[in-house]
Amino acid sequence: MALSRQETVGRTGRGTAGRALVLRALGLGDVLTAVPALRAIRRGLPDHEIVLAGPAALADLVVAPDLVDRVLPAQGLAPIEWDGPGPDTAVDLHGCGPESHRLLQSLHPTRLVGFACAAAGIAGPPWRAGEHEVRRWCRLVTEAGWPADPSQLRLSPPSVSSPAPGAVVVHPGAAYPSRRWPAERFAAVARWATDQGLHVVVTGSAAEVPLARTVADAAGLGSGAVLAGRTELTALAALVHGARLVVCGDTGTAHLATAFGTPSVVLFGPVPPSEWGPPADGPHTVVWHGAGRAAAGGRGDPHGDAVDPALLATTVDEVVAAMRERLRFSRSRDSDSRSGADREALQPAMNQTTGGASGR
Repeated sequence: MALSRQETVGRTGRGTAGRALVLRALGLGDVLTAVPALRAIRRGLPDHEIVLAGPAALADLVVAPDLVDRVLPAQGLAPIEWDGPGPDTAVDLHGCGPESHRLLQSLHPTRLVGFACAAAGIAGPPWRAGEHEVRRWCRLVTEAGWPADPSQLRLSPPSVSSPAPGAVVVHPGAAYPSRRWPAERFAAVARWATDQGLHVVVTGSAAEVPLARTVADAAGLGSGAVLAGRTELTALAALVHGARLVVCGDTGTAHLATAFGTPSVVLFGPVPPSEWGPPADGPHTVVWHGAGRAAAGGRGDPHGDAVDPALLATTVDEVVAAMRERLRFSRSRDSDSRSGADREALQPAMNQTTGGASGR
């Protein structure tokens, strides 16, 4: 399916003015936070072929007329397999250098857009610690001459049907233990949702199947509720798009909920939601107990091997209360809200809380 989508975009004739390479060879959430910046690049270079160097699995989400023309498989800072002359324009949405800048410089682009890095000889805008990830990349491309709107986070609906329309999606996994709320607590909120007569499914990667089964078993759910390891990315996107509610940690699944305007309850721990959280006025509730630590200049370790204290402080009762509040509001499914246009604005102090749930 990814190839057919790329071929369809290719028939538009883009590429007549050259090729632009955008580096964002990171994870799902990382790429989704760059969507407004990608849209700005697309508008600014309408006749260029826009190539995203990133995970191949994301092609079905981001290959679109208003985003990128194709995805060139790339991961991290590994060499990029670029064919032909260097790109006319290279854009570093991966980091602030010098490694990522030098990776693009090795392809000999005519122009390289990136944050200032003396070590790589790049004179761009300064990197700002603590800036929200969406705003950061919008600022970079805006200063490059391509005005970006941070609110343009929405994606078009997936091309496949949801495996569980209207379900409450519980996603207990995360890349690192510091961002994983305890399994027994996820099970408790899943049990509460089931007791309300809601259809609950538990998602995760193939590696997270044991975790998902633990949550499902403790919640009293049948084996059919475990979708972990059974949904590739396109199916997961369809599941989130059609969900009644998503409950998860600070993961790529939370960013999918943002991309589709799906109501969500997102549990934060080591990383402040002011840096990675959902839009402040969207259908999302953030639960976070790290404001006091942040005010004192501290922060957790997003790659830590133990649950972050700010996440551990989140109780089942808090999450259930947030779920109940989100479920009170029916989700709009009008065509405008699914067209890819997003009306949600990111506020400067977005999702900062002093503890407990912050309704958006």
